[in-house]
Amino acid sequence: MALSRGRVLIIAGSDSGGGAGIQADIKTVTALGGYAATAITAITVQNTLGVHGVHGVSPALVEAQARAVLDDIGADALKTGMLGDVEMVERVAAILDTVRVPVVVDPVMVAKGGAGLLAPSAVDAVRSLMVPRATVLTPNAPEAQALTGLPVHTTDDLRRAGERLLALGAQAVLMKGGHVEGAAVVDVLMTPSGETTFEGERLDTRHTHGTGCTLASAVAAGLAQGMALPDAVARAWAYVHEAMRQAPGFGAGHGPLDHAWPLRGKA
Repeated sequence: MALSRGRVLIIAGSDSGGGAGIQADIKTVTALGGYAATAITAITVQNTLGVHGVHGVSPALVEAQARAVLDDIGADALKTGMLGDVEMVERVAAILDTVRVPVVVDPVMVAKGGAGLLAPSAVDAVRSLMVPRATVLTPNAPEAQALTGLPVHTTDDLRRAGERLLALGAQAVLMKGGHVEGAAVVDVLMTPSGETTFEGERLDTRHTHGTGCTLASAVAAGLAQGMALPDAVARAWAYVHEAMRQAPGFGAGHGPLDHAWPLRGKA
C-alpha cells in the first residue's frame, strides 16, 4: 500500500478507548501511508461499552488548532467527524471555506453504543453548512435518514437518500449500508455522473467500533495521496473489511478494529 504521503487534517472528537474518533483516524491514515494532523473538537470518556462523558473543546480553540496546522504543515485533504453543536458546525464550515483540497465529511451523530454525539439542533446546520462543502459525504443509514427525512431501510432507500444529499450540494456521497439488513453489506458511491457499488460478506462480529470513522479517514488518505475517488473508496473499503476481520478482540462491548494490519500483512 505504499503511495506518496498525503497530509490529512482531521477535525473530530477524541475516543479514550482508541477505537474510533481521532485515535482511529490517526491510525488509519498512518497505516495507509499518509500523514495525520488533528484539530480535536471534544474529549470523550469512552470504551467499548459506550460513551460515559463528553467535554467539548471551544470552537475558537478548534479553529486555532486547524490554523496552526494549515499555516505550517498544510493539508492535501480534510476529514471532519464529531462536531457536537451548531456553533462548532458553523466554525468548521468557515475553516473549510479557506481550503482548496478535498473534504471528507462524516456526519457523526450517534456513537456505536447509542450515545448522541450531535445535538439535535445541529442536524439542520450539518445539512445546510457541511453537506454542500463535502467533496464526499459518508452517512450511514440513520444519518442519511436524519439529514434527508426519508426512510432508509433498503439499498434502494440508500440511493434515494443519496440523490437527495447530492441535490443538497454534496459533490459525492458514499451511502453506507451496514445498518441495512441482509447477508451482504452494500455501500453505494454516488456522484452526479453515476454510481459504484461495493459489496461484501457481512462479518458476524461485535468488533465494529469506529468503522465509520475509519472508512472516512481511509478515503481521505487516498484523496490526499492523489487517488481518484472510486479508487480511494475501493481501497478504504478493503482496508476496513480486513481490519474488522483481524480485530484483536479487546473489550467486552463493541470492540475496536485492527487498524495496523497492513503493517503486519494478512494473518
